[in-house]
Amino acid sequence: MARRISFRQALNEALDQEMARDERVIVMGEDVIGGTGADGEMDAWGGDQGVTKGLWGKYNGRILDTPISEAAFIGAGVGAAVCGMRAVPELMFNDFFGVCFDQIYNQAAKFRYMFGGKAVTPVVVRTSMGAGYRAAAHHSQSLHSVFTHIPGLKCVIPSTPYDAKGLLIQSIRDDDPVIFFEHKMLYDMQGEVPEEPYAIPFGEANIVREGDDVTIVTLGRMLHLASEAAEVLAQEGTECEIIDLRTTSPLDEETVIESVENTGRLVVVDEATPRCGIAADIAALALERCFDALKAPVRMVTAPHTPVPFSGVLEDLWVPDAGRIASVLREVTA
Repeated sequence: MARRISFRQALNEALDQEMARDERVIVMGEDVIGGTGADGEMDAWGGDQGVTKGLWGKYNGRILDTPISEAAFIGAGVGAAVCGMRAVPELMFNDFFGVCFDQIYNQAAKFRYMFGGKAVTPVVVRTSMGAGYRAAAHHSQSLHSVFTHIPGLKCVIPSTPYDAKGLLIQSIRDDDPVIFFEHKMLYDMQGEVPEEPYAIPFGEANIVREGDDVTIVTLGRMLHLASEAAEVLAQEGTECEIIDLRTTSPLDEETVIESVENTGRLVVVDEATPRCGIAADIAALALERCFDALKAPVRMVTAPHTPVPFSGVLEDLWVPDAGRIASVLREVTA
């Protein structure tokens, strides 16, 4: 049986093993060391969430604290990748992408295409996402849909410690730019993770639970809330099939389609706001490809189309929960 470690530890181990395997792998970002150039303990922090803690001592010179300029260090990571390195810059919160978006969507995402396949950009932008942390509207959004919309980027959203390690290793080994989203509420989650390195291929969704009555498509933290709702529905005699997308670009369309054709019902659960989001994209896919198989309207469970509230009471209402998901499942299967 594999050890049980946290989501945070799984990410740290993936970085450690890939840096040991390939000397081209470098890590950069704000406070990823925590103490460089200042009096006090070196390696004191390890990034905003402590993911890189302990790596500086092993890979001095390949773990780089940067100035507070996302435009600078994301641009540096993209440039290093084009020049032969495998860069892993840490964008502390995905909300900050506005400062460095040109470097990502107008440069890194287009190099392979614009240079006829001769340029590769193996850069992995690790970033945190999600509400529930009482961090207000500037630090709590889930913006994976924005990056999924951009051709040339690969978008990864792990839901478990096992997937966190395997998908990050795959991301570092991939030759294309990857945006790697880590939900803040999952960092302390424990799960079974093998000690040896392993990679999970992109574009292969995970069927977490099998069922014949309704398909739930979800990702990230919402997987666990959807699983709670499915347990409640199972006690009521309704069996849900749960699909964890893992990656939104590439997207495993076939697994979604096959499941919906079998169950005839679809509920898409995503923490992001609904307009032009992943939930809307999956709903449209089902309507286009599975219309004749549908026994009920496709439903989406998302946050409302508002900024994330700072008030704890309002934030808890804003984020989809298991009760809301279960209620929609009952409506779809009634």
